Amino acid sequence: MYTKEQLLKYPYFAEVFKSRDISNVVDSLTGLVSRRYIIGFIQNLVENKVPFTLALLDLDNFKFINDTYGHHIGDGVLAGVSNDMEQYLEDYGIAGRYGGDEFLIVNFRDHQYDEVKAFFTGFYSDYNVLRKNIDLGDCEPFVTGTIGSAIFPKDAQDYTSLFSLVDKALYRGKTKGRNCYIIYVEEKHKNITIRELAGKSIYSTFRHLSSGFDSRTELPDKLKAMLEILADDMRISDLYYVGKDHQFRSVRTGEVLGETADLGELIQEDLYTTNEIRRIEGKSPNMYALCRAREFETVLMTRIGIRSQTYGYLVCAEPRNRRIWQEEEYAILFFAARMLAGHMQNSGVNL
Repeated sequence: MYTKEQLLKYPYFAEVFKSRDISNVVDSLTGLVSRRYIIGFIQNLVENKVPFTLALLDLDNFKFINDTYGHHIGDGVLAGVSNDMEQYLEDYGIAGRYGGDEFLIVNFRDHQYDEVKAFFTGFYSDYNVLRKNIDLGDCEPFVTGTIGSAIFPKDAQDYTSLFSLVDKALYRGKTKGRNCYIIYVEEKHKNITIRELAGKSIYSTFRHLSSGFDSRTELPDKLKAMLEILADDMRISDLYYVGKDHQFRSVRTGEVLGETADLGELIQEDLYTTNEIRRIEGKSPNMYALCRAREFETVLMTRIGIRSQTYGYLVCAEPRNRRIWQEEEYAILFFAARMLAGHMQNSGVNL
């Protein structure tokens, strides 16, 4: 938790404390600077032309943590991340709670792209702030976040423009699968709009999936048509399926990558996902071995079936732990699997 002494070294807060107590300035849950004063601080820096890097951090799947473990665990995650962030920033930066599970980060030390890149690389590695489990007693939720950042005054000369670039960079990170940082670069990001980055509606994805699926006759072609849509909408590099022969196949190449006869042990219902491959070793050692061999670190799987009949499994798997699956992506993959199941039931075709 920030103390009055820590904040007094900044002229803005020295002025604030003339009329406000520390309890008004610091967020009671996280111990970081509260929304009103972190925004005021940033605006003051801009007015006084003090160089800094601004970042907006959005925790990934925070609603899922609240819904799964309860709001007291969610509060523990917010407090844990905030404490780690404060320690990581040390005395060359300051962080504030922007709202909910979003945080603003001010970095005075790093103003060049390579410096900012090194700062965020450390943020995500060595268990410093993100990409780690937070021990909260009866559970250890795995916590990641997406960050957008821009540099003042290099990228923008006023607060509104600066925040707009940060917000755009954050959306870019979300479209790349979350659990990553994006540093605004004018040549790469200038002409991208947030509306463009927000992507298509789930209805649009379903419609394109069904149109592509119906336009093909043979099963391998139907799968490839689905991959074309999913690669764009879900930002996946490949799609995999497992049939009754238990062979794990790439849709893109048709190559058999391994045998996963125990995959059904993981998918007790219709869907299974994890960003920690070690968790599947006990129930599915074959799938675990395949993931380790292929350097898959995050998977999303769904059953291809109708009622009690199972025809196989559809799998998304990525080689780096930078892919955080979202609820809408659960729905998209489930919809794709049900189309496959319906086709197989009606045609008698098995994978």
